[in-house]
Amino acid sequence: MSNKMKSIDVEGATVVDAIKKALTKLGVARDRVEVKVLAEGNKGLFGMKGAKQAKVKVFLKPPQENVSREKKQT
Repeated sequence: MSNKMKSIDVEGATVVDAIKKALTKLGVARDRVEVKVLAEGNKGLFGMKGAKQAKVKVFLKPPQENVSREKKQT
């Protein structure tokens, strides 16, 4: 992953929920991002006390045409 990629950190009740929120914020499809899970999250005791949100870092992949040009230059 390149340091030049745009990324956001998002939390949700589950990893899937956090990814969906990130995709909505970025306005892109799942195949346009790379995901790093920072925290799985959990429901806590009896689904109430101690609940922790899942947290992901989502990286926006560069446009395909830029990737093709970079490969040709190397």
